[in-house]
Amino acid sequence: MLFLWNVASRNTRREIRLQFYDSVKREVEELRVDDYYAYILALHPLSEREKESVESIRGEAEIIQRRNLFTNEMLDLTKVKAWTPTLLKKLRGFRSVWESEIEYGRSYIYDRGLVFGAPYTQQGQGLGTVGSSQQEITQQFVDAFSQEKAADPLKYEQIQRWFYLCHQPVPDVDAKLLGAKKREDINEEIYLAFMLARIANIPIPEAFSSKRVSDWLKSMIYTYLRSNCFLIPTSVELRKGQDPHRVSGALTIEPEAGVYFGTVVCDFESLYPSCIDRFNLSYETVDCLHKECEANRIPETGHHVCTRRRGFYSLLIGALKDLRIRWFKPLSADISLSNEERSMARAASKLLKLISVSGYGVTVRIRGVACPPLAESITGYGRWALQTTWDIARRRGMHPIYGDTDSIFLNAPSEPQVQALIDEVKRELNLDLAREKGYSICVLSAAKKAYFGITEKGAVDLKGLTAIKSNAPNLIQQVFRNCVEVLSGVKDMQGYALAKAKIANVVNDALETLRARKVNLENLTYSVRLYHEPSERTSLHGALSQPYQCALQLINAGERLRRGDTVHFIKVKPFSYRGRTFTVKPLSHVKSLAEINVENYARNLETALQQTFEPMNILLKKDMKLTDWFKA
Repeated sequence: MLFLWNVASRNTRREIRLQFYDSVKREVEELRVDDYYAYILALHPLSEREKESVESIRGEAEIIQRRNLFTNEMLDLTKVKAWTPTLLKKLRGFRSVWESEIEYGRSYIYDRGLVFGAPYTQQGQGLGTVGSSQQEITQQFVDAFSQEKAADPLKYEQIQRWFYLCHQPVPDVDAKLLGAKKREDINEEIYLAFMLARIANIPIPEAFSSKRVSDWLKSMIYTYLRSNCFLIPTSVELRKGQDPHRVSGALTIEPEAGVYFGTVVCDFESLYPSCIDRFNLSYETVDCLHKECEANRIPETGHHVCTRRRGFYSLLIGALKDLRIRWFKPLSADISLSNEERSMARAASKLLKLISVSGYGVTVRIRGVACPPLAESITGYGRWALQTTWDIARRRGMHPIYGDTDSIFLNAPSEPQVQALIDEVKRELNLDLAREKGYSICVLSAAKKAYFGITEKGAVDLKGLTAIKSNAPNLIQQVFRNCVEVLSGVKDMQGYALAKAKIANVVNDALETLRARKVNLENLTYSVRLYHEPSERTSLHGALSQPYQCALQLINAGERLRRGDTVHFIKVKPFSYRGRTFTVKPLSHVKSLAEINVENYARNLETALQQTFEPMNILLKKDMKLTDWFKA
C-alpha cells in the first residue's frame, strides 16, 4: 500500500516530485510530475502593462472563475501560468495578485485533491484512496453525529471526511526515515504524525517534527478553499484592512478571597472553539456585507455576524471539536478496547484539541490567518458566556466566588443546583458546561489566577502562587507543599482550625532548621534563566540584579554564558566583589553554610507563604515574626 509522504519541487524547473511510502518495501518511492504549471491569479482583464509582463516571461494567460469568499459571488480572474515558479517572481506591475505565496508543490496537492498521509491505490494523477466510505461508516458513528447530519450538513460532511481519513490504516514506518531513533513512544508519535498529516494536509516529515500550529491551520484553510473553488484571500484581505493589534482577552471575574469548603468548578467544554462553531464566527461572516445581518451584534464588540451563510472557519473548527468530543474522547475511555487502542484515541483527542483551541490564537497576529475582527468576536463571545453563566448562577441562588476565562467556581452548591446550571446554560447559550472538579477545601487569594485547592480525592491543585514558581528553592517549595498537604484531609471549619496549628509547626520547624543551618545547599539554590546577553549586562556600571551577579562571577572564573542559559546561585551575606556589593554566589563557589544569608531566606519564605495564607485569615503584621501569624 502507498501513502503520500511528501512533495518536493524546484523553483527553476517545471517539476514536482511526489514521494510515497511503500508499506510493503518499507521505503519511500518517488514519482515525477512535469505537466503542472506554476501560476498566480490576477484581475481580469489584464492591463496592457500586465500583458507585457506576462509576455516577458513567455507565460500564458487564461480566464478562470473563482468564488469570492466575502461576497460569495463568482469572479472572472486571469490565471497567469509560467514554466517555472521563479519566472512568476519576475512579473511586474500587476494591480492585484492572489495565491502567489503558496508553494508550487503544495499548490499541486491542493489542486489535485491529494491528502498527505492517506493511502492510495496507484501513483500518478487520478490517485484513489484505499477503502470504500461505505465500509468505513458504522452505526456508532451515525448515532454520534446524527444531530449534525440533520442540522448542519456542511459540518457533518467535513466530520465524515476527516473520520474516513483518520480511520485509514497507519503503516509500520521505520523511525529512521523520520530522523528519529526507535524508542518506546515512537509508534504513538508516528500515529499522530499520520493523523495530523491527514487533517491539516501537511507532509509526514513535517507533521512528525513541526510545532507550528499556525502552519497546520493555514494548510487546512487552503485545502478547504481550493477544494470548494474559493479564491484564497490575501493576508490584507483576511485582516479586513486592519493591522494586527492588541485584542481584548478573556474575562476574569475578581475572586472573593477566602477559604471555602465544598467548592465546585464548572468548565466550558472547549469554550473558544465552541464559540467559533456555535456563533458562526469566520473570516467572511464577521462584519459580513448583508444589511439585514447588522442587527446580529456580537457582545462587547462593534462587530456583527452573518445569519445567511455558514462560515467555513466555523465549520472546520467545529468539525475538529465535535470529532474529538463525540468520537475520540469517548473511545479513549472505552474499556472494551485494548490499552493500545485507548492510548491512540487519547493521543488523537489531544491533537484535535490542540488544533481547535489554537483556532483563536492564530487569528490575532499570525500572517496569513490573522483577522483582528474575528479574534475580537471570539473573545467577545467568550466573555459574554462566562458573565452570563455567572449571572444565571446568582439568579438561581448559588454563590459564584471566582470566574476565569472558561471556568466558574461555586461555593458549596448542591448537585441538583449544579445540574440545573449546566442545563440552563445549554438551553440558553447552546454551549456545553460541565462539572470539572470539586475541592474539599479551596483557598482563593486576592490576586487573580492564584489559588490552591484540595480535590475531593485528596490531590493538591496549585495555580499561580509565588511559593511554587519554578525558580524558587526546593526549601520554599517543600515547606509550601508540606503546609498544603496538612490541609488535604480538611472537610470543615473544625478540621481547618486544627490544620492551622499543624501548619504553624511546619513553618516553625523549617525556620529552626534554616537558622541552625541544617540544610543542603542544593535546597537553597535559586535557578534563574538569563534573558539578556550576560556579557553586555555585566559590563554596565551600577548595581546588578542577582542572576547577573552570579553570571559575572562565573564568567570571571572562565565559564562561557549566553542569553538563555540558566544560572544557579545561593543568597549569601553581602560582600564586596570588584568594587560592588554582591548578595549572591554561584552554587559552586559557596564553601561553607556559614556564608548563607539566613534572614534573607526567612523573608523570602514569608513572602512566598503570605500570598496563600492571607486569605486564610493568617495575617502578617508589621514587625511580627512568621511563627506569630498563627497566634493572631
